Amino acid sequence: MGEADPINPEQRGEPGSRPAAETRGLAVTLDGDAGCIAEARRLAAHYLATLPPHQAAQVGERLVGLVQLVVSELVTNARKYAPGPVAMKVCLVGAAVEIEVWDGDPALPAPRAADPQRVGQHGLEIVKAVADSLVVRRESVGKRIIARIPVNQDKANGGQAPADSAEASRS
Repeated sequence: MGEADPINPEQRGEPGSRPAAETRGLAVTLDGDAGCIAEARRLAAHYLATLPPHQAAQVGERLVGLVQLVVSELVTNARKYAPGPVAMKVCLVGAAVEIEVWDGDPALPAPRAADPQRVGQHGLEIVKAVADSLVVRRESVGKRIIARIPVNQDKANGGQAPADSAEASRS
């Protein structure tokens, strides 16, 4: 039998794992090269666009943009600080989209105080501002970061991103 997938704790039989019926979603391993960030965003948007109709009704354009933004920030951090493969999972779980990113570096990101003068290194600040929960945990190999974005993000602005933030959500 092959190695356990680091992104799927239910495969490892960890306590508190979700039942298989709730874990269907996108699960990919990216090679960590320069194109993996754009590929991760594209795959996340494609997953949300191909949900069954009863689930797709919960997903609007603003939510897709927010998911892509969080995916981009988390995969960028993984690529920057943990060379090697990056595992990603995107799953609609109840009333939230859950994004998990695993990388091989066990060092947990250190929170930084907000600093408008700092250039770069705002990724986790952005994720924390968008997600209703953010979990960072060390794994037996590497670390896992889990962000949950509520689907009700689309309730504001009739499901449309504000005109001045549409470009930022595509980065």
